[in-house]
Amino acid sequence: MPEKPTPEVTKLMPFLPLRGTQIFPHTVMHVDVAREKSIASIYAAMEDDQRIFLVMQKSEEKEEPAMEDLYEAGTIATISQVLHHSGVGLRVLIEGESRALLKGIKPDEESWIAKIKPIVPKVLPEDQEEILALIRLAKDALNNYAEAGNRVSEDLTRSIKRITDPDELVDVIASNLPTSQEERNDLLAETSVKLRLEKLCVILTREVRNANIDRIVQLRIRMQVDKAQKEYYLREQIKAIQDELGEGEDDDVEEMRKKLSAIPLNEEAREKADKELDKLSRMMAGSPESTVTENYLDWLAELPWGIYSEDQLSLTRARKILDEDHFGMDKVKERIIEYLAILSMRRKEGEQVVPKGPILCFVGPPGVGKTSIVKAIARAMNREFVKLSLGGVRDEAEIYGHRRTYIGAIPGHIISGIKRAGTMNPVFLFDEIDKMSSDYRGDPASAMLEVLDSEQNASFRDHYLDVAFDLSRVLFITTANTRDSIPPALLDRMEVIEVSSYTEEEKLHIAQKHLLRRQIEENGLPPKSVKMSATVIKQVIEGYTREAGVRSLTRVIAKVIRKAAVEMLDTGKEIVTVKPDMVEKYLGAPRFLRERPDKDPLVGVVIGLAYTEVGGELLKVECAVMPGSGKLSLTGSLGEVMKESGQAALSWVRAQSGRYNLPEDFHTKYDIHIHVPEGAVPKDGPSAGITMTTAMVSALSGRKVRQDLAMTGEITLGGRVLPIGGVKEKLLAAYRAKIKALALPQENRKDVLELPDYIREAFDIHYVSSADEVIDLALLKNDGN
Repeated sequence: MPEKPTPEVTKLMPFLPLRGTQIFPHTVMHVDVAREKSIASIYAAMEDDQRIFLVMQKSEEKEEPAMEDLYEAGTIATISQVLHHSGVGLRVLIEGESRALLKGIKPDEESWIAKIKPIVPKVLPEDQEEILALIRLAKDALNNYAEAGNRVSEDLTRSIKRITDPDELVDVIASNLPTSQEERNDLLAETSVKLRLEKLCVILTREVRNANIDRIVQLRIRMQVDKAQKEYYLREQIKAIQDELGEGEDDDVEEMRKKLSAIPLNEEAREKADKELDKLSRMMAGSPESTVTENYLDWLAELPWGIYSEDQLSLTRARKILDEDHFGMDKVKERIIEYLAILSMRRKEGEQVVPKGPILCFVGPPGVGKTSIVKAIARAMNREFVKLSLGGVRDEAEIYGHRRTYIGAIPGHIISGIKRAGTMNPVFLFDEIDKMSSDYRGDPASAMLEVLDSEQNASFRDHYLDVAFDLSRVLFITTANTRDSIPPALLDRMEVIEVSSYTEEEKLHIAQKHLLRRQIEENGLPPKSVKMSATVIKQVIEGYTREAGVRSLTRVIAKVIRKAAVEMLDTGKEIVTVKPDMVEKYLGAPRFLRERPDKDPLVGVVIGLAYTEVGGELLKVECAVMPGSGKLSLTGSLGEVMKESGQAALSWVRAQSGRYNLPEDFHTKYDIHIHVPEGAVPKDGPSAGITMTTAMVSALSGRKVRQDLAMTGEITLGGRVLPIGGVKEKLLAAYRAKIKALALPQENRKDVLELPDYIREAFDIHYVSSADEVIDLALLKNDGN
C-alpha cells in the first residue's frame, strides 16, 4: 500500500463527487462511475498512487458541481479494483483511509482535481477518561440498536467490540447508520475525537428510540392482521352453521339481490349488477374491496330506473305559471308552449310516447331571469328541477365521474343530479355554460358534447357506473351571458334563444307587479304596507341602477323596504308611501347620472352606441388633429378589434380625402388622436368603426357633428357599413339619453322591428349602407347647416 500523505500540508489529488452517498474511513464499498470527468479522475488516480478524494454533492442534479455545490469534508480512499460495466461506466472498489477537508477545485477540462487538507484527530489529555466512557456508551447503544430492529449483522457487532481506536469506531458505526447528509458531513469534518463520539452517541440514541417505535407499530399491525384473520375464520364458521340450519339466506348480499331484482334495470345494468353481486358474495365482509362494490350497487339501486314524472300538458296552466313571476321573455315562453303542444299531440292512449327533449340555451345579460324562468318551466311541466353551476368547472370527471379504480370514486354531477331528482325526466339546468374552462385534468366542454346531443344521450355512460343510462327524456336547458366563449361544437348542439335586456318600462312593470310585493313579503311587512308610485320607481331605476336585468333594482327596493320598516317603528305608521323627495333620504345621492348629449354641434366628437354585458351604453368618440408625422393614436382601453377598426377608418378617410376637401398630405403632416372616454373601462368590437370614421372626417375638415344623432356599424375599406349585434340594448341606451336620430346598418332593420312601438317611434332612424350616407347625415356644412 502507498504511504499516507503528510497531514500538515495541502496537496492536489483527483477527486470524485458522489451523489446521495458518502464513504467513511475504514470502510469498503463499490461505487458506480458514469460521468466522463469522474471516469477520468479514476484513471488519473490509478496512474498516480491509486488514491482519490471522495466528497458528497449537496444536490444530485448538478452534472458539473462547483465548490459551493460540495460538502466541506470528505474521505481519502484507495482504489482497490476497477471493473468495466457492460454498458458505459466503471464499477470501482474503494477503501476509505482517512478524512480531509476540501480547500479548492482546480479547473481542469478532463478530470476532477481537488486541493485538500488532511484532518488530524485531536485528543486532549484531560479528555481520555471521558473518551473511554463514550466508547463504552457507543458500543452499548449499538447493541441496543441491533436488538431493537435487527438492522445490524452479528458479524459487525462482534468486529466493533474489538475496535479500540475511537476515530475508527466512529467511522465504522456511522457508515452503518441511516444518517442524513448533513450529519455525515458533520462527523467527517469534526477534528475533536471527544466531540465526534458525543455526536455519534446522540445519533445512536435517536435511532434506538425510532427502532423501538417501529417495532411497536409493527407488532400492533401484526395483531390487527391476526384479529382480522380470526374474525374471517369465525364468520365462515357462522355462515356454514347458518347454511346447515337453513338460516343463511337473509344476509346483506341477498337483500341487495332482492332489491335490485325489483328495479327495472336495462339489460346491461342487470348483467353488471349480477356480476358484482356474485363477486361481493365471495369477498370477506368488511374488506376494502367489498365496501367499493357495496357502494357501487347502492348507486345502481338508488337511481330512478323507469320512474318518470307525469307531464302536465295544459297550455293554459303553463302560460299562467310562466307569466306569474316573469314579465316579457316571450321567445322562451313560446318555445316551452310549443314543446308542450308537441308532447300533447304525441301522447297515445294508455302510454307515453314522447319526442326527445330539446337542448335549449338561453343567452342574455346577467339578471334578466334566465335561471329563474327554468324553475318556472319545471313547475309548469310538473317535473323535478335539477341545477348544476358550471362556472369554474375545469375537470371532466365532474361531468363523467371517476372510474372505480380511484379511491373515493363517485359518479359525475349528471348521474348525481338524476338521483337527486328521483325521476328520469327532470328539467336539468346547466347554469353559466360559457364560464367553463379546461386544464391538465381535461376539457369539460368536450365532455358535455355527448350529454347535450339528443342522438347520443339515450345511452350516456358515466365512468363510475360504466353502464348505459337513458337521458333522452331529460329536458336540458343551459344559460350563458355570451355565446362567444361557448365552443362551436357545443353551440351547434343547442337551440339558442336570445334573452335581451329589459327596457325601463319593462323594469317598471316588473317592479310594480313582482319585486315590490316580493320584498315586502320577504322582509316580514304586512301586504301593501309600503307603496311606491311609478314616478318613484322610475326615479330609483334611473338614479340608482345601471344594468340589463333587475338584480340591482331588487336590492335597492329591498333597501327602501327596510328604511320604511324603520320609519314604521319610529312613527307608528302602518302604511308608508314613498314620495319622490324621500328617495334620496332613503338611498342617498343618486349613483348614476344619465349622460345627455351636448345641445350644440361639436367638431371631432361623435356619439356612438356600445353593447356591454350590463346592457347598452352611449359611447362618445373624440378625435383631435395636431401637427406631427402622421401617427395614429387610439386610447381609452381599446381592444385589438376596435384598434383595427380605427386603422381601417383612417385608410378609408385617406382614400376619400379629395371628396371631403381634406389636405392631401394630412397623413404625413398631422397626428390623429382618437380617444374613447371612461378609459378604465375595457372596450372592444368592430361596431365603432363608422363612429371613428365620422370623427376623423369632422376633425380633419373642421365640420361640426350633430349631437342629437347616434350611430353604430362596422366600416370596411370600401366604405360599406356592415351589421352589428346588440341592437335592442343600443337603442335602449339611445332612448334613455333622449337621442333624436339614429344611423343604423341597413341589414339591422329586422332587429329594430322586434322593439316595442314606443321605442321605435321615438327615433328618426336612418338605415345606411355606406360611410358617405352617415357623413352626410352627421356632419354640418361649414355654414352651420
